[in-house]
Amino acid sequence: MILTAVRIAILSQRPDLYSTRRLAEAVRERGHRLRIVDYMRCSIHLVDGDPQLHYEGQPIEDVDAVVPRISASLTFYGTAIVRQLESMGVFVTNTAQAIVSSRDKLRAHQLLQRAGLAMPTTTFGHAPADEDVRGLIKAVGGPPVIVKLVRGTQGLGVVLAETQNAAESVIEAFRGLRAHVLVQEWIRESDGADLRCLVVGDQVVAAMMRKAPSGEFRSNLHRGGTATRVKLTPEERSMAIRAAAVTGLGVAGVDILRSKRGPLVIEVNSSPGLEGIEAVSRVDVAGAIIDYVAESAAAAR
Repeated sequence: MILTAVRIAILSQRPDLYSTRRLAEAVRERGHRLRIVDYMRCSIHLVDGDPQLHYEGQPIEDVDAVVPRISASLTFYGTAIVRQLESMGVFVTNTAQAIVSSRDKLRAHQLLQRAGLAMPTTTFGHAPADEDVRGLIKAVGGPPVIVKLVRGTQGLGVVLAETQNAAESVIEAFRGLRAHVLVQEWIRESDGADLRCLVVGDQVVAAMMRKAPSGEFRSNLHRGGTATRVKLTPEERSMAIRAAAVTGLGVAGVDILRSKRGPLVIEVNSSPGLEGIEAVSRVDVAGAIIDYVAESAAAAR
């Protein structure tokens, strides 16, 4: 039981975004102290024996816990700020290392694979020659295949290549841009649907099934996908919790495909949106996150 209020900061550039607003509401409703901090207006001061973080020229000294909502395009700077807060002894829901690992799809897949979590077959290579490109495609069972940027979010940089020529062309185009890509097995039976599991601590607090619109294979809601309530199997629930733990995330959106050989993890998101999943599941996800933050910060304190 928490006897005193916890000082909670939300790192976000956009206080008006649904997820930030809902987290702020949950902080206030529970009687904790709230601070919304634009991490791009913070500066790090490396003082001997006294790590400091300044916001708009003033040192931050009144924070017990932080919920990072770091934009993918600002990962380097944002995680530097999170890392500084960690060195100051502040509890963070997702560490800087966990955020970086989850956003590097290759690194995340390596962590998941090492932990024995099932995934679609995935290959990665520099592919300097045509035969190497063909080898990557063949290793995942041949076309159709998914080609995705190692660093990309919200479905950006993800392409379904339905033929051998299309797959080779997409890989070569990304290679020409000096971009690193993964080639992944296409799970046909998923039919453009996946499960989004919202993990907080060691629990799945909400889940939904997302379905891609006609003519699209990506199920992201902002790309026109639809969402419905879903009941997870014990295996799917356990897989989501383990995936979050393996990548080191206290709060995560874990995406799972249903396949003929069982559930497969395809992605772990360190800043999952709350709007769609709260609307569909009717679960107070923001409240669950803040309860987890307050309990963890109080225990650490």
